[in-house]
Amino acid sequence: MRMVENLHEKALIAYEAIFNNKVLIEVEGRFYNISYTSVQNLRKFNIEGYNYLEQNPEKSSGWAKLAKEGHQIMWVMKGRSYLAQVFDGVFNDFRKVKK
Repeated sequence: MRMVENLHEKALIAYEAIFNNKVLIEVEGRFYNISYTSVQNLRKFNIEGYNYLEQNPEKSSGWAKLAKEGHQIMWVMKGRSYLAQVFDGVFNDFRKVKK
């Protein structure tokens, strides 16, 4: 079993699962099932209080336009806060770095 200690690694595991149509993933020996949003039926994983959610291509945002063009975009959220994004396999951390 591989220990996954940071958001970056967990996000990449969820991203790979969402965009490769997996229904179950293992993180630190625990299993998580894919679920779907109630209205748009978007794929997501809930892992330890964090939500990993695919971009809705039907919205009017620039991100939605990119998703509609075929880019693979997933958001990492806690509550209503966007913490990070994975765009075409590249992790982008939005959290402020403390100096």
